[in-house]
Amino acid sequence: METVLEQNNTTIAKPKWLRVKLPTGKKYTELRGLVDKYKLNTICTSGSCPNMGECWGEGTATFMILGNVCTRSCGFCGVQTGRPETVDWDEPEKVARSIKIMNIKHAVLTSVDRDDLKDGGSIIWAETVKAVRRMNPETTLETLIPDFQGMERNIDRIIEVSPEVVSHNMETVRRLTREVRIQAKYDRSLEVLKYLKDNGIKRTKSGIMLGLGETEEEVIQTMHDLRSVGLDVLTIGQYLQPSKKHLPVKEFITPEQFKKYEEIGLDLGFRHVESGALVRSSYKAQKHIL
Repeated sequence: METVLEQNNTTIAKPKWLRVKLPTGKKYTELRGLVDKYKLNTICTSGSCPNMGECWGEGTATFMILGNVCTRSCGFCGVQTGRPETVDWDEPEKVARSIKIMNIKHAVLTSVDRDDLKDGGSIIWAETVKAVRRMNPETTLETLIPDFQGMERNIDRIIEVSPEVVSHNMETVRRLTREVRIQAKYDRSLEVLKYLKDNGIKRTKSGIMLGLGETEEEVIQTMHDLRSVGLDVLTIGQYLQPSKKHLPVKEFITPEQFKKYEEIGLDLGFRHVESGALVRSSYKAQKHIL
C-alpha cells in the first residue's frame, strides 16, 4: 500500500524517494533485542527513525535525556508539550549503562527543552557526558543541545565537558523561524553556535528541514549564515508532518535539489554535508568526528 499524507483535506502521495526500507542486519537485530530486553530508551526507536537500521549497523545510537515532555511547542515537532516531570538525577548513569549494554561506538545525546529549569537542564547534560565517558571511555560523543535561551553559563557546562561534536539545530530559514520554532530565535541560534566555536569546541554542527515553504535563495542564505559562525557540519532533510495538528508539508524536495544543496554546502566550506530526504540530525553522525 502506498504511504500517503493528509494535508488540508487533500491526500497527497509521498514520492517514491521517501519510501523507507525496513531495518535489517545482524547488528540491528542484536541491538533491537538488547533494547527490548533491558527496556532501553533511544530516540531511534521512540522516534521511529528511518535510518535506525543503518546507524545501528555502524554502532551509532541516539539517546534523549531530561524526559519526553518539552516546555516549547514547535510547529514541526512530535514531542509532547506541557509540564515536564521532575529531573531524574540517576539518568546520567542510566544512559551510560545503556550505551555500555549496547556497546555503542558513537553516541548522540539530545534532549527536550527545559525552560522550566534555572540551568535549562545543563547540569544533567554535563553529568551525562561525564558518566558516559567514565563507563564507556572508548565511546565518542555528539551532544545535540537546545539553545539554553542563549545563557552562556549554561552553554559553558557543555563546553567544559568537551564532546567531540556539539550540535544545535537551526531547523528552518529566518523568515519561517517564528512560525516553525515559536519560542526560538534565528539569531540566538547563530549566537549559540558562534559561542561554542569561539570557546574551543572543535566540531560544531546544525541541521535544517525543507518543505515548509522556504525558497532556494533562503536555504542558501541560511547556509551562508551558518558558515559565517564557523559551522563544520550541516544536515539537510525533508520535513514530514507528525500529525494533523502540526504544520503541513508545503513541498517534497527532489533528490536532485538535495544534491544541489550538498554541493553548494561543500563549496561554501562545510567539512561534512548530509543532504537527502531521509536525512535526520544524527544521520552518519559517526563520520562527523573526523
